[in-house]
Amino acid sequence: MTEEILLESEERMEHAVQAFRRELAAVRTGRASTALIEHLGVDLYGQRMQLIQLANLAAPEAQLLTVTPYDRGSVDAIMRAIQSSELGIMPQSDGRIIRLPIPPLTEQRRKEFVKQVHTKAEEGRVSIRNARRHANDELKKGVKAGDVSEDDERRAMTEVDHLTQKYIEQLDAAAREKERELLEV
Repeated sequence: MTEEILLESEERMEHAVQAFRRELAAVRTGRASTALIEHLGVDLYGQRMQLIQLANLAAPEAQLLTVTPYDRGSVDAIMRAIQSSELGIMPQSDGRIIRLPIPPLTEQRRKEFVKQVHTKAEEGRVSIRNARRHANDELKKGVKAGDVSEDDERRAMTEVDHLTQKYIEQLDAAAREKERELLEV
């Protein structure tokens, strides 16, 4: 029983770190990355779809992204979605390919993105702590039900705390790396 609880809590913590890393990929740096726009929502044909489902995305240069829609009729909808996003990028289109020049970041913009990273990191930490709390609650229920001995509960809670530390350290390391990347000129 304790092994199952530990495995489940580790899985939840791993998912929290992976979700945080996906969110970090969408935070803009000075370099072009398709992760900036691939999950952008586009209203097309009465539905909201992700840009990656509608177009081929590429980063042919360090300061340029290209979007090649599978359907030429979707160019206007994609342009509107990019313009209304918080990316601060003005798309340019020739009717077939949409080019997104990535302007260099100002110092103020870099600091705003660092704050975003810190906010997302705290959300990730909360997620990991919630997984720890859930595991501890399950262990306590197991003790009350008689499925888990108190010694096993104590050992398992210690292991859950170690897992929590491990995943929070991974999350913090990813946040520090992204912050370093953002502040790099």
